[in-house]
Amino acid sequence: MLFMLIVKASKNSEAGNLPSDELMEAMTAYNKELVCAGVRVAAKGLHPSSNGIRISFPVSGENPVISEGPFTESNDLIAGFILIDVSTKEEAIKWAMRMPDPQGHGEGQIELRQVFE
Repeated sequence: MLFMLIVKASKNSEAGNLPSDELMEAMTAYNKELVCAGVRVAAKGLHPSSNGIRISFPVSGENPVISEGPFTESNDLIAGFILIDVSTKEEAIKWAMRMPDPQGHGEGQIELRQVFE
């Protein structure tokens, strides 16, 4: 079963601030655990939404609308993701619970979603 651990953006990540050295070390250790357990498929951080483009489809059948970032709704934005392949939802939850606060300073939030296969 594929699950995506979606790291939600924060004001800090949207400002383009990199994590502290301690958080980078903790995330590196966490990712090594995932790799050693054979469950990590992919893991990447994303640039701030100021570098992003949104394509929306406001009217069915008409041309899409392109909007350039930054996007202001930071609670809806994604700062990164980890894709894991596990046996059960419970196992995915256990791995998600082991992730360090991905934003540090109590700002982190992870959304866990199963991927259609």
